[in-house]
Amino acid sequence: MSESSGATGRQEQERSRVTRQRLMEAALGALSELGWAGATMTVIAERAGVSRGACQHHFPTRGDLVAAAVEYVGSQQVEEVLRQAAQLPTDARRTESILHMLAGIYLSPLFTAAVQLWVAAVADPELRAQLAPLEARVGREFHRLTVKLLDVDDREPEVRELIQATLDLIRGLALANLLRDDSARRKKVLHRWARTLEEALGARRSRGAKD
Repeated sequence: MSESSGATGRQEQERSRVTRQRLMEAALGALSELGWAGATMTVIAERAGVSRGACQHHFPTRGDLVAAAVEYVGSQQVEEVLRQAAQLPTDARRTESILHMLAGIYLSPLFTAAVQLWVAAVADPELRAQLAPLEARVGREFHRLTVKLLDVDDREPEVRELIQATLDLIRGLALANLLRDDSARRKKVLHRWARTLEEALGARRSRGAKD
């Protein structure tokens, strides 16, 4: 392969990557604002500035597109949280700061789009079958992220349950925020749960040290 053909190939790959990214971002925006019914392939393609044919070249179905979008943006958010984690306090405020960082993910347009997908999947078996493994992967990734941030060993059942309870709580607070600004109550709840979580994890650490 000549140098010029190699450069052309790299340019085409980069154009393809950029187009896919624009389509995924447009899909999430349309889902958040218009719901599943309004986020058609035509609407998404228009928002991304590409033709419907180009959209279907990269993603044959709308399900393929939104699933890829949720997974892609989810991984981007996880990486961003890990970057921000380096600036977290190391004192008693750390656990509460971690909870607010995690809440920030669930308060993003990604979560709003995901809720739209979950609702649509209730009446769409094909979409549900496509989303189920994706939801499991995203859930595992967020669990691993929380374990890493809190610096705990989730091989212990009690610790694993505490991590899951934390994520369930944050997800529930995000749902409550969909219809109205629930930030004041969320702040109080996370403050209280941070103290509860720190006490429970601290007790586990102390018990492990004695063992």
